[in-house]
Amino acid sequence: MKTAALLLFTAITAACGQVVTHSISRDTDVKQVITGAGQTNEYLPLLQGKNIAVVANQTSLIGNTHLVDSLLSLKMKVKIVFAPEHGFRGEAEAGENILGGTDARTGIKIISLYGEKKKPSADDLEGIDVVIFDIQDVGVRFYTYTNTMQYVMEACAEQNKMFIVLDRPNPNGYYVDGPVMEDAFKSFVGRTPIPLVHGLTVGEYASMLNGEGWLDGKLKCNLVVIRLKNYTHAFFYSLPVPPSPNLPNMSAVYLYPSLGLFEGTAISVGRGTELPFQVIGFPEFEGGSYKFTPKSIPGKAAHPPYENVECKGYMLKDFGEMFVRNSKSVYLYWLLGMYEKYPDKKKFFNSFFDKLAGTAQLREQIIKGASEEEIRKSWQPALDKYKLIRQKYLLYPDFE
Repeated sequence: MKTAALLLFTAITAACGQVVTHSISRDTDVKQVITGAGQTNEYLPLLQGKNIAVVANQTSLIGNTHLVDSLLSLKMKVKIVFAPEHGFRGEAEAGENILGGTDARTGIKIISLYGEKKKPSADDLEGIDVVIFDIQDVGVRFYTYTNTMQYVMEACAEQNKMFIVLDRPNPNGYYVDGPVMEDAFKSFVGRTPIPLVHGLTVGEYASMLNGEGWLDGKLKCNLVVIRLKNYTHAFFYSLPVPPSPNLPNMSAVYLYPSLGLFEGTAISVGRGTELPFQVIGFPEFEGGSYKFTPKSIPGKAAHPPYENVECKGYMLKDFGEMFVRNSKSVYLYWLLGMYEKYPDKKKFFNSFFDKLAGTAQLREQIIKGASEEEIRKSWQPALDKYKLIRQKYLLYPDFE
């Protein structure tokens, strides 16, 4: 890494509390946007007399009431709930296997789609007429909810079931950035050739999966998208409910595209603290202005990296809310700077990094000392190609 970049990394991070936010006029009140789930008149006619399966979690709300509870109160025949990563009630930590069973509140059967089983079987869908997907995503390729959606779409296509997406805003839907995933790096944190930040709602992404033939076997799902009202991609949309245990606020959501890559390194992103995805550091770091000690927290971080060991680094919460949000890009200087500062370069990256990045090139560039500008330039051809594809599936006014 070049000295100038390292100085910039340090200077910008140190100044994070002094950055002045802009484009406030683009913020939107949650109440202005009507989610797909909130438009029951649009989809209840499709559910009358049908046996229903729902892919849902704690974000699947109509106002303050869970979608499943609302459907049951309307005498809809909800038979199964499919649970994604973090579970139906959103109480499991990242990577924890989710057990099936019965929902204590409703008595409905729960089938986990995180762990050994990621796709509904023919037996799971036996007798089901329609599957509803209603989960808040954050618009980042390695956030697993859209990959769960893809598996469910494939199952619906194979079993000839209707698939309804109740669309929700993308809080990072106001830009597109990052490396585009290469086929060699397909995994549950990336199954399609999209950038790290894809700039689509879940409804738009489902339409792309169908339209581009990206479902297994190039099958097409019987897809219905219940669109948002009063939404554009130019909005900064604040989520009313945390989308998962370790994204507790909007700062973490804005920082996640940049800090998520650190999960493939020896650097802590604050799992096991009160500021997950809002701090970075490691025990031997020199020059950091913030100290934190990860602890094991049930449901959020069981045995996090550097458990009970003091780490030194940076607290980035204000920086995320102010600068990173408005930069409309994946912020690379922390990654470059931490690699430069880490004492044992051979142990900086782990085997997960390339899957998160969707390519081996980013790791190789960092090792070779490429600049932020050089790395970004290498992304551009694939990004330009993706943006042309993306335009075909936009359901709402774009950010440009």
